[in-house]
Amino acid sequence: MSLDPQIQEILDFIASRNAPPIHELTPEEGRVAMLKARKVFIAEPPAIARVEDRTIPGPAGEIPIRIFADTKEGPLPILLFFHGGGWVVGDLDTHDDLCRRLAIHSGCLVVSVDYRLAPEAKFPAAVDDSMAALRWVAGHGAEIGGDPTRLAVGGDSAGGTLSAVICLLARDAGGPAIRYQLLVYPATDHDSSLPSIEENAEGYFLEVKAMEWFFEHYLRGPEDREDPRVAPLKADSLAGLPPAYVITAHYDPLRDEGEAYVDRLREAGVKVAHVRYDGMIHGFFTMTVTDRTNEAIQAAAHAVRKALAE
Repeated sequence: MSLDPQIQEILDFIASRNAPPIHELTPEEGRVAMLKARKVFIAEPPAIARVEDRTIPGPAGEIPIRIFADTKEGPLPILLFFHGGGWVVGDLDTHDDLCRRLAIHSGCLVVSVDYRLAPEAKFPAAVDDSMAALRWVAGHGAEIGGDPTRLAVGGDSAGGTLSAVICLLARDAGGPAIRYQLLVYPATDHDSSLPSIEENAEGYFLEVKAMEWFFEHYLRGPEDREDPRVAPLKADSLAGLPPAYVITAHYDPLRDEGEAYVDRLREAGVKVAHVRYDGMIHGFFTMTVTDRTNEAIQAAAHAVRKALAE
């Protein structure tokens, strides 16, 4: 199996720049680098009927959100979205293009959440903010043109992890009700012995040294790796969770733990659609200069549209 040719071009471009890897940067430098990279790897962001910034109450102050919709009519089903970036980098701007495309193809009101980042706010700050956003959208979604009875959560990478985690927490708390979860190459276990971590340790955008850099900044200590709010695969039971659409990528260190989560969900009786994108890498879902990325976004968005229409 070979890399997708357009992904190979991206990796070649990264190598040609000879820039320091993220694990050699400070968190602040990493955030700037991610935003610059997104400007290279995304196509022209599509025009959309509505983009609105506002804040909502959080456990440690106001949480910025950005609302996207491809129509000014409503009420629309809601996709609450959490960006990736290892809980250390990423923000509303790095995922603006992706959220526009998800809103267009899903027909949803997409609400992107700018949760607190580490190391300034270590675990469980991101989880706490994500739950606060879920509760706010469930209680106030109608005020922003949404239908809280048709609510999905989703995210890529660390955002996929947060999505899985708040589904577990909402189930255990008896709500808010979540109809669907979109998990794009989520981190679910942090088991360094998995084959995909060894196979894809270097050279495929997300490297193992970077993963450790993220965990060192995000976690308070080694014991946090055992917490299901960090590693949802470690939850005692996955029964009673919302149906899921899970994306993994062949050349991704997180491939095997994402697919192990798919297996656990199915064993627990949860309806799951899983797509492994061969030839693709971690991070591909936001690289909208590639054809297969846009195919993947459309397929995922259509799955969300269908789930929230039922």
